[in-house]
Amino acid sequence: MHVPDGFIDVPVSAAAGVVAAGAVAVSLKGARRELDERTAPLAGLVAAFIFAVQMLNFPVAAGTSGHLLGGALAAILVGPFTGVLCVSVVLLMQGVLFADGGLTALGVNISDMAIVTTVVAYLVFRGLVKVLPRGRRSITVASFVAALLSVPAAAVAFTFLYALGGTTDVSIGKVATAMVGVHVLIGIGEAVITALTVGAVIAVRPDLVYGARGLTQRLKLRVAGELVDAPAAEPAPAAARSSRSTRPVWIAGIVASLVLAGFVSFYASADPDGLEKVAHDKGIDKKTEEHATADSPLADYGVKDITDARLSGGLAGVIGVGVTVVAGSAVFWTLRRRRTSDTSPAVAPDDVTSEKV
Repeated sequence: MHVPDGFIDVPVSAAAGVVAAGAVAVSLKGARRELDERTAPLAGLVAAFIFAVQMLNFPVAAGTSGHLLGGALAAILVGPFTGVLCVSVVLLMQGVLFADGGLTALGVNISDMAIVTTVVAYLVFRGLVKVLPRGRRSITVASFVAALLSVPAAAVAFTFLYALGGTTDVSIGKVATAMVGVHVLIGIGEAVITALTVGAVIAVRPDLVYGARGLTQRLKLRVAGELVDAPAAEPAPAAARSSRSTRPVWIAGIVASLVLAGFVSFYASADPDGLEKVAHDKGIDKKTEEHATADSPLADYGVKDITDARLSGGLAGVIGVGVTVVAGSAVFWTLRRRRTSDTSPAVAPDDVTSEKV
């Protein structure tokens, strides 16, 4: 669903850019509350993993493919505000380095693929976990449904933006029907990937899943023949909570991302994705503009001057994972340090007096 330059006119693209900038600013502030000793080390990894899995287009219908959007996965693993930032980092890297998604359409893509998917998915997820039985299976089920609904929601958002600023004269009804129809199918793939990934993390480290916090079943005690909730345990100090290293999960995640992007991506479907297919069939792409970084050494997910397609695509994928994890980690660790400094205890008046003396 990467929108290229030329699909949406300049005024609407600019307005979407303002919305995206505002949402990113809000997310930067909100992420400072979400990024703790557990989520901070993983946020950059989540961005890199989303980048890697987005390279794996899967067939969904005759001549059409789809790929992960990642908003639901990011929101559930590291929180909704951090999730918006994760997907935004991915979109920025793709647009600048790989000529995937227009630069003038970056605001459109962030609004559509980062904001809409993350917000819709997290609202659905939180609503479901409140009514489903507490437990790991419920988290997985809620993740599946949230991811499934987030993709057609993004398709609806694109249709709305196209209705406001589309550059070709195409029936909005036809665009909406085609976009939602194919992205419901893509949503099934998104849901499977999201549920499997969240389920895998919960199986080994449930404490690392942001969306699963506070959802463990309360211990029951039998008192006078009746079952009652046991008293809540005192929260563990920060040092105790962080005593379990995230390093094994981080290493496993980065290795998986490198394998997916560097090797498995070669076997991905070569069919156009949902938006490309609809754009071609309905004539939306008549005014598509050449990407500003079309001459990038990594354009179209290949390394320039390397003729072997397998090697070229694999190296591009590995470079993409590396750049994304570094950029994402830099952003999230900076936010984490700012949160730490903001929450540091102030100097007491007596201490100030003694220092002056």
